[in-house]
Formats: sequence, C-alpha cells, structure tokens
Amino acid sequence: MSTPTIGKKAPAFKCPDQNGNIRQLKDFAGKKLVLYFYPKDDTPGCTAEACDLRDNYKALIKAGYQILGVSPDEAKRHLKFIEKYNLPFDLLADTDNALATAYGVWVEKSMYGRQYMGIARTTFIIDETGKIQEIIDKVNTKAHTAQILV
Repeated sequence: MSTPTIGKKAPAFKCPDQNGNIRQLKDFAGKKLVLYFYPKDDTPGCTAEACDLRDNYKALIKAGYQILGVSPDEAKRHLKFIEKYNLPFDLLADTDNALATAYGVWVEKSMYGRQYMGIARTTFIIDETGKIQEIIDKVNTKAHTAQILV
C-alpha cells in the first residue's frame, strides 16, 4: 500500500464513529474534509487539539470543512471525550488501526528507550473530489485551526 501524498486520491475508509455509525470517505464527496489522527482521547496534547478545533468550529464550517477525528480509542471512550469537552464533530474508533495504517500514520515510536507502535499526529485535508490537498505532520495542538485555515 502506498503512502498517501498530496494530489492523490485519499484512501477510502469504513470506520465506526462514537455512536457506532459506519462513516466512509464517500459520505464526504463534494465536501472538504479535515481528517485528523491523534494518539489518545483526554490526554493533554489531544485535548488541546480537539478544543482548538471546537473553539474554531464555526470558522472551519464557514470555510467549507467537515471534521473527523481518528484515534485507536473505542467508541465509548470517544463518547465520553466528546461529552466532556462538548466537541461538535465526530470521532472515529480505529481500534484495529486499519485507517491509521492506510494513511501511513501507524508508526513505530520511541519513548524512554522503549519502542512501540502508535499514531503519528497528522492531519489530512481532503478536497471535494476526494484528493489529498494538504498533509500537516507538524501539528501545533494549541493552534491547529490556524494551520488548516492558511
């Protein structure tokens, strides 16, 4: 499987959201999509990123974007995260890491000398035709909207 690149079709996906509804890339045809991958619900960086997107949600919608967050967390955990922080967008439960793998963000990481597999925090901006318009791999969790609305 090739790594997604700018100008190429975004990998198709089928993944449940926090309510168990299956979401697919084709559901967003004709719309711009912010597909953001993050490591774990309710951790400092992930919370800052989600809250920045929440606080600027109206501006993102006005600019024509739909937003989907993706992490390996289960749907129930996503639901708690959404309720705790009043998030106005859906979160996909990529519990088998298939979506993260398809987008090339399920990678080997290292912390305190220990190697493990995890999410490389990355955002894909997908245009109305389903092509990747931009890849943000150096995410500023506290000012992520500014990175998207450039």
